Amino acid sequence: MAGPADLVPTSPLGDALVILGAAGIVIPLFARWRITPVIGFILVGILVGPFGLGGAVADHPWLAWITISDPERLVPFADFGIVLLLFSVGLELSFARLWAMRQAVFNLGAKELAGAALLIAAVLLALGNSLATALALGLALALSSTALVLRIADTKTPVGRAALGMLLFEDIALIPIIFLLGALGRGDAAGDLGAIVQTLMLGTLVVVVLLGAGRFLLPRLFDQAARTKSPELFLAVSLLVVLLASLATGAAGLSPIAGALVAGLLIAETDYHGEVEAMIAPFKGLALGVFLITVGMGLDLGVVWNRLGEVLLATALVLLAKALVTGLLLHRSGARAGTATEAGILLASPSETTLIVLGAAEAGKLIHPDAAQFWEIVTALGLTITPILAIGGRWMGRRVDRAMEFEADAALAPAHAVVIGSGRVGQLVAEMLRRHGQPFEMIDADIEAASAARAAGYAVRFADAARPDALERLGLDDATAVILTMDQPVGVLHLVRRLRSAHPGLPIIARARDASHAAALYRAGASHAVPETLESSLQLSEAVLVDLGVPMGPVIASIHEKRDEMRAQIMEEGELEEKPSLRSTSLRDRSLS
Repeated sequence: MAGPADLVPTSPLGDALVILGAAGIVIPLFARWRITPVIGFILVGILVGPFGLGGAVADHPWLAWITISDPERLVPFADFGIVLLLFSVGLELSFARLWAMRQAVFNLGAKELAGAALLIAAVLLALGNSLATALALGLALALSSTALVLRIADTKTPVGRAALGMLLFEDIALIPIIFLLGALGRGDAAGDLGAIVQTLMLGTLVVVVLLGAGRFLLPRLFDQAARTKSPELFLAVSLLVVLLASLATGAAGLSPIAGALVAGLLIAETDYHGEVEAMIAPFKGLALGVFLITVGMGLDLGVVWNRLGEVLLATALVLLAKALVTGLLLHRSGARAGTATEAGILLASPSETTLIVLGAAEAGKLIHPDAAQFWEIVTALGLTITPILAIGGRWMGRRVDRAMEFEADAALAPAHAVVIGSGRVGQLVAEMLRRHGQPFEMIDADIEAASAARAAGYAVRFADAARPDALERLGLDDATAVILTMDQPVGVLHLVRRLRSAHPGLPIIARARDASHAAALYRAGASHAVPETLESSLQLSEAVLVDLGVPMGPVIASIHEKRDEMRAQIMEEGELEEKPSLRSTSLRDRSLS
């Protein structure tokens, strides 16, 4: 058995020590600070790579144990991380959902890639580059990072769905882009066009075979693996399916990640997709960590410092061009201004595949090696700040939504109800108003709740009713009523006071937590306060008593008696002149009243 002295400074075991050590430190540390570990892994790459402490190994050999001096050895593991990421994306999708996204993938995605590439190429052409060089750099820099964006964005949100559609098209377009750059470099456009068509036809055939065989074989394969009750075999089968599909599309000339996506889609149609996703998650996270470390290792801080102004200017121009194109296209396609802004900023940085395209352009002699190194640094810097762009995009999207929150006022009917809160209670109230033909407007300050309500088919305006100037801008002089449905007892109470002070004759119906809260709302000026726990508790009691065999008559009488007690309590605590009306929703109650 080899001892420590037998290990060479760049041994795979030493690299594994660095990677596992980084994961053990970065993930819990950044989770404690509630920061994405993406930044942490990139910073580790900068620190331990050849341009960081790894460059000092010759002078200080002991640093070999905590650095990585040969980044190329990590590339296969980094590629595996991207493959597993696309596989997990496929697991979250389904063929029906992917078909529903065809407009976002092949229409919006194509326009975004072409628009960003042409805009960047036009700027580079104006700066004195040749047409071929400008086009090569434009196509390379127009790509966005699948590995980082899909790790940061939730594909179930509007921003995540928009990003996913565009990123899928970019992954599909990668091979044609590389062929095109080869044609530009050799001047053999006709021959390379034939090669592109041949590759696409072969790739399509492979994908069709994978889909057909997968639908037939995968359910049976996973059935057999599940019957063994061996987690190791189940995991091995899952990884085998991913690797075989990736190798098949890679052999056909397509990207291996296309095969990983197809494998994920196929397994998503089986009953085992949840278990497969849970088993793959640790491997995906660690392999993606390796990829992020390699990104950091490619960032030469010395070159960045020497050309800091040029690097920052180039990075800023790329980010601005891509954010503008993506945001405008999304907004013109019907996305909210805030969603378009957030997605545009999120997708603004270059991609890990940018490095591949830059390599192809350099090999085709379309760009000089010094220029390739410069744009590789810009790409690495853009990848490093992607998590910061995500945070900034989220903040900017909310600011844009708030700035536009009152634009729709003029389009409202002169008399309408205002529903504040778009959660489950607000949606039910809005549904009943809609069913009876009553005009209304729904507003919410929670962007996630508002997005969910929009997805359910409700028109929701982003607005914060608690803001000091909000009441004047809501146009409540023409409102028929205000319904407060938020589950925020203190906030509702303060809002009722302000509403009643500003609009003495306005009907205010408020959701109350319990009888005491309802009484406080009545004292604050609410026209009606409905305790949410009262009726549900009474109906539960009624159901229990009837199921236990208590005669219906005494049960109904006791329910009426208890409701009357609560009315008396609210009247006393709310300082009302008469008992409030607490209408029953019980069918038996109404049949007896």
